[in-house]
Amino acid sequence: MTGSMTGRLLNNRYKISERVGVGGMAEVYRALDNVLGRAVAVKVMLPQYAENDDFTVRFRQEAAAAANLQSPYIVNVYDWGQDNGTYYIVMEFVRGSDLKNAINQRGAINQRKVAEIGSQVCQALSVAHGLDIIHRDIKPQNIMVQPDGNVKVMDFGIARAKNSTMSKTSAVLGTAHYISPEQAQGKELTPASDIYSLGVVLYESVTGKLPFDGEDAVSVAMKQVQEMPVPPSQVNPAIDADFEAIILKAMSKNPQERFATALEMRRALNDYLAGRTVNVGAFSPSAATAVIGPGRSAMGSGGGAYAPANSTSVMPKLAEESRVVNPETAANYRAPSTNAPRSKRPLVIGAAVVAVLLIVAGVAWALAQGARDGVNVPDVAGKTLEEATDAIQEAGLSVGSVTYAFDPNVESGKVTKQDPKGGSKAPLNSKVNLTLSEGAEQVEVPDLSNMTADEAQRALKAAGLKFTAGAAEHSSDVPQGKVARQSPEKGSQVPAGSNVTYYLSAGEETLKVPDVTGMSESQAKVTLENAGFKVEIEQAASSDVPKGSVIRQTPSAGSSVKSGTTVLITVSAGSESHTVKVSAGSGGTAWASSEMVSDGESVTVYYKADSGYMISQAVNTATGNKFQVSDNEEGSFTIPKVTSSMNISVTFVKKGGNAPSGNQGARGGNPPAAATAPGNGA
Repeated sequence: MTGSMTGRLLNNRYKISERVGVGGMAEVYRALDNVLGRAVAVKVMLPQYAENDDFTVRFRQEAAAAANLQSPYIVNVYDWGQDNGTYYIVMEFVRGSDLKNAINQRGAINQRKVAEIGSQVCQALSVAHGLDIIHRDIKPQNIMVQPDGNVKVMDFGIARAKNSTMSKTSAVLGTAHYISPEQAQGKELTPASDIYSLGVVLYESVTGKLPFDGEDAVSVAMKQVQEMPVPPSQVNPAIDADFEAIILKAMSKNPQERFATALEMRRALNDYLAGRTVNVGAFSPSAATAVIGPGRSAMGSGGGAYAPANSTSVMPKLAEESRVVNPETAANYRAPSTNAPRSKRPLVIGAAVVAVLLIVAGVAWALAQGARDGVNVPDVAGKTLEEATDAIQEAGLSVGSVTYAFDPNVESGKVTKQDPKGGSKAPLNSKVNLTLSEGAEQVEVPDLSNMTADEAQRALKAAGLKFTAGAAEHSSDVPQGKVARQSPEKGSQVPAGSNVTYYLSAGEETLKVPDVTGMSESQAKVTLENAGFKVEIEQAASSDVPKGSVIRQTPSAGSSVKSGTTVLITVSAGSESHTVKVSAGSGGTAWASSEMVSDGESVTVYYKADSGYMISQAVNTATGNKFQVSDNEEGSFTIPKVTSSMNISVTFVKKGGNAPSGNQGARGGNPPAAATAPGNGA
């Protein structure tokens, strides 16, 4: 079932995530309630019990009853049902650890804290008993201690289902350390049985030891019926006499001599905690021989008293009560009538004694075999402490020390090591020491910003981390060769030994400008933008490049520039030629750089005066507009735009003389050799 339950969705509502506990009859999983969006605990009955009709009927009745229990000290039952033969109960998800785990880790717990726990459990029991629900399985494993110190009692109702006929043996023997004498005898139980079990829990919590222990469950059950507990103060001398009296009264062998109700026991515990007088009344917790510590009276300081049984009555009572250790026969056993002839009672007693001796002999043989050959140590690696404890105890062993260690390969809270190892042999009742994982140790990722590769590697090693060098990245902020980026980021909490990748700066990113000359305007724009550049466009006339194609670009093709640089492309507007003619009067020569120019292009006019002459003026003969010229012998002037054909007239005059009258005509041919004029003369 364990493997198949994880990830399962029960009744389209409860999504099972992980197993958090296991017992003899059920497994407990953490789950998500998809309707209410909250974490819940889902207890799933094991198949061998779910297949029994008597059990399922009882289970449904008791689960419904448990759902009605309302107390801050009881784990709430939200829902119950079945899905394809799987019976389950949905409960409150309680954070914390069970009391048994605390005892195993710490040993004896502060007696006032134990009294507080007992008071809260009593309140839970009084609620249940008021609804005629007897827990029947009070033990520290069923008492959850929350982070705030308050407790929650688990498994109300389910324990009663365990006492169905088909499961009687496992119910009695499975929790023999905590069962009441009458439960060991298979008698009809009353709320007093829960009070006895709580007394055992308080005894163990305040001393760190169980009041009755033995080689197996049968011998422990026999001690519950026959033997007196060693007073807690003999195990832990620091225990107050008042608190000891409360514990021993709860553990009285006779149910009538225990506290009448859980509420009465709670009042006694609260009186103790408040420093008030504790009056437990007269009681006799013995069934055989009371053990009183040296120097201590059998009288409790609160006025109560417990007295040892008359030694002459020990054997008859022992023989009479010994019948109960076999729960299968105890269920059908009828006590001898007090009106029966006295001559028959010795026969009954003798038969009971013989039965007990046979059982003890069988147990002793089994124990002898285990002691001689040893028992197999179960492999509990990867189990929770509760799961490991159950497996170890079932093997006839017990849990020794419990320590914690970081282990990145084992989930926190689960066993990472055990001694002895699983699969080996160990003496019966010997201890198995456990190491629980705390998960991977968490470390903080250091800040590698602006470090060199060597500096970054040293910092990561010092933090207990591994490293990988990623591909260099361009950065406009970080110098080349220094760490520009890291993953995970600085300050992150990661498991020790994790890998951190650092990326060195390759300096500022530069790109080569692609050659787009000759491309169409749209093609050139797409090419440059895809390469990471911005684009500006201007137009110019060209007689050589078709209209709409790129004449030139700036920066030029192949230049290395920053990403995002703007590239200016000049697009041809086509060719439209205009004629510029230049004529000059006598006394000098003038000519244009080119007679044929395109629309929008400028043209330069050069002039050179003859010896003794200087330029006077230059005029557009069509418009009369004059061009600015220098009063010297040689120079040039520029016509910014040529939008139509034009004639330029240049006039020269003698130095110190007046301007000649009229235009003396154009000078044809090429300019004189001294003038290095481009193009043709006019």
